[in-house]
Amino acid sequence: IKIAMMFSFLFLVSCYIFTNNNLYARIKTFQVKNFPNNAALTNATLSQDFTVALQNKFQKTTLKSAIEKPDLLIEGEITDYSITPTTISNPVSTTGGNIQAAQNKLTIIVKVHYENAIIPEKSFDRSYTDEAVFSSDLDINAIETSQVKLVNDRIITKIFNDIVADW
Repeated sequence: IKIAMMFSFLFLVSCYIFTNNNLYARIKTFQVKNFPNNAALTNATLSQDFTVALQNKFQKTTLKSAIEKPDLLIEGEITDYSITPTTISNPVSTTGGNIQAAQNKLTIIVKVHYENAIIPEKSFDRSYTDEAVFSSDLDINAIETSQVKLVNDRIITKIFNDIVADW
């Protein structure tokens, strides 16, 4: 029974730490600057969608948004946005010998500059990448929004975890 109680206590403590993101008490504010889309292939809403989603992720913590002198500053740029064929289906019988992609891959790469004014040694510069594979039979215009959201969410989770996970 003592062992079961001890495991229960440890489980509850770990849940508390995870749900409160274990932020240092001295860190009170954050700022997420606009992430411009500097990729060769453009998506008209990618910059705004990514920036707002990242801001929303941090607003769900106990941190307050700040315009000047934030404790945490997150900025960067979208450096790659590409859709490439990944799997080739059987060649199409044409005189040009064209081949058809069976699947496409959406890839997004984001370069992040993170400054921690309270604990400067936690600051970093990193690139984050993620991708989504989808059937080439689907109309890219019909599914692009959902695929971009999926990839953005994954990248944002990686960024958030790198910033707050070890606290």
